[in-house]
Amino acid sequence: MKIIPLEKAKFEKIVPVLKSGGLVVTPSDTVYGLLVDATNEKAVKKLLLFKNRPPGKPISVFVAGFSMLKSQVKINKEEKRIINELLPGPFTVILASRHLVSPLLESEKGTLGVRIPDYFFISQLVKKFGRPITATSANLSGRSPHYSTRSLLAELPKKKKDLIDLIIDAGQLPRNKPSTVIDLTSEQIRILRQGDIVFKDTKKYISNSASQTKKIAKYILKQILPVKAKKPIVFIIKGELGVGKTTFIKGIGEYLGINNIVSPTYVIYYEYVLINQLINTLIHVDLYNIQDAEEFKYLDLEKYLKPKNLLCIEWGEKAGEIIELLKRKGKMVYVQMKYVDEKEREIQINF
Repeated sequence: MKIIPLEKAKFEKIVPVLKSGGLVVTPSDTVYGLLVDATNEKAVKKLLLFKNRPPGKPISVFVAGFSMLKSQVKINKEEKRIINELLPGPFTVILASRHLVSPLLESEKGTLGVRIPDYFFISQLVKKFGRPITATSANLSGRSPHYSTRSLLAELPKKKKDLIDLIIDAGQLPRNKPSTVIDLTSEQIRILRQGDIVFKDTKKYISNSASQTKKIAKYILKQILPVKAKKPIVFIIKGELGVGKTTFIKGIGEYLGINNIVSPTYVIYYEYVLINQLINTLIHVDLYNIQDAEEFKYLDLEKYLKPKNLLCIEWGEKAGEIIELLKRKGKMVYVQMKYVDEKEREIQINF
């Protein structure tokens, strides 16, 4: 077993290990994972032996983008729409397999779980390898996932360690849950496992905590930022007092490297200048104390409606006087937040 720090890992060293049927531990966008060549049955059997995985329990695979995904599973028009809205991201989607991977990875119904991760190292590794790689967490069956290689190795007896050919060590990972698993083969979308991003449908997300609200905000921003728009991005955020609008914006800020966001209720807005290749300035606006249309004249928000700026507007219900200006000059993202119960929030996104 060889251990290489992530910053020193070279694809030309990892790919041959996978091609020879080796078992590789790597970081991912969720937890540490176990990678083998998904088309090599001998390698898959080695993986199952490592995990003590009971027979008949499927394992998902990483694919490098939509082209490889479509080559591995069958997709109809509606499934394609849902997949395009969710991936890449912390989701595993279950679809009818084309049976190009080891049958040991598929369910008894002939379905296969596929992931397009939002993690550069994994996506590039799968691309370099040229075929699917297993996407299961690096733990023994029935045990908790691992966020460090140290905790993984501390759990393993020697005979399990001997099965590992290579470890790529990225240190301590963020405490993200494993991916949300979604079965698209039924008439209704079925959530088989809930990760950090939970939803009712592809536009409505469920949050049970401030940290989940932040993660949903980061996920939505990741979906929007790759679009090279010639307009500024404008988030219009609506919802009752205390529902988590500021928390949502804090999640956006954290993704951009801003950790000191506070509500600008009494000053109307704060400006955060960024050193970021995608966003120049984040403008956090709170319209709670706006009483009449005349007050908008003095805000002078139009000066911020420039490319590579991001405006997040709380109490978007009050933006009626400037909404046409925002729509004309900006790329609009509408966020409606509401209480489900004391702890649970529903967050609806439209853009």
